[in-house]
Amino acid sequence: MSVYRNTIWFLKGIHEYTRGGYEAASKHFVEKDLDVSVSGKSFMITGANSGIGKAAAYMIAKKGGTVHLVCRNKERAEDAKADIIKESGNKDIHVHILDLSEPRKVWEFAEAFKKKHKSLNVLINNAGCMVNQHEVNAEGLEMNFACNTLGTFILTKSLIPLLEKSSNPRVITVSSGGMLVQKLHLDDLQSEQGRFNGTMVYAQNKRQQVVMTEEWAKVHSNIHFSVMHPGWADTPAVQSAMPDFYRSMKDKLRTADQGADTVVWLAVSEAALAHPSGLFFQDRSPVPTHLPLAWTKTSPEDKQKFINILDDLAKTFQPH
Repeated sequence: MSVYRNTIWFLKGIHEYTRGGYEAASKHFVEKDLDVSVSGKSFMITGANSGIGKAAAYMIAKKGGTVHLVCRNKERAEDAKADIIKESGNKDIHVHILDLSEPRKVWEFAEAFKKKHKSLNVLINNAGCMVNQHEVNAEGLEMNFACNTLGTFILTKSLIPLLEKSSNPRVITVSSGGMLVQKLHLDDLQSEQGRFNGTMVYAQNKRQQVVMTEEWAKVHSNIHFSVMHPGWADTPAVQSAMPDFYRSMKDKLRTADQGADTVVWLAVSEAALAHPSGLFFQDRSPVPTHLPLAWTKTSPEDKQKFINILDDLAKTFQPH
């Protein structure tokens, strides 16, 4: 019965991830939730040169926010900045070049940002990668883990003191519903055991992001943390990392704007703050982080061990 329930639950979820799922959910959205001005507030968005990140940056810029685009490719970042300024009329858009898979540079960037800027209201951890072959970076870290997990961890950890100086600070991490099929592999965080499957490695990283968010929320009570699934959106990242999936599903995929809707809602609306910190969202509503069958659940002790492992690993790359 549990397997049957999981199958039905999963198939229902698949429909909800598509454009049709968004259109059905959006009928219940409260329009005034996003009818806000964020003039005078600052937002950092990683992976903001295309797809969901760029769509979120544009929506926030249109509401008057100062937007910091953190991107790996300078040319694409500058093109995105020009597009956002042109379309939003907001010139307070700034480009920062950073590869999140390089932990030392993540530390250096965050420390330099804190020295230059007095506050940061919202951090949106959107950047991610899906490398389908086993690759390691210069530090010997598996590439997906280095970018999706450790890079996100270091950037957030370093910027928390700056966020805490701001009013109603928030951290939003863009995860994936794929994490529902993954239990936290505490003994294999960098996917070194068994056959390497890029899609499953990515899903494991996204489970890791959910656990990070839950643990951060316990410790930093004055920051509102959330993690979310944008649904299946038509973005350059999906096209390049999952070409077969894209070809079979492209007519059903959400637009980048639809994928970014909940990111922006979590970043700017007062309604989002009515929910407890540390939850997982889809289409502006908190949703379960596990299928009905509990095999993916992790004990509180193992969650804390995971954070300790990341903390120790991050410190090895911290500038002295």
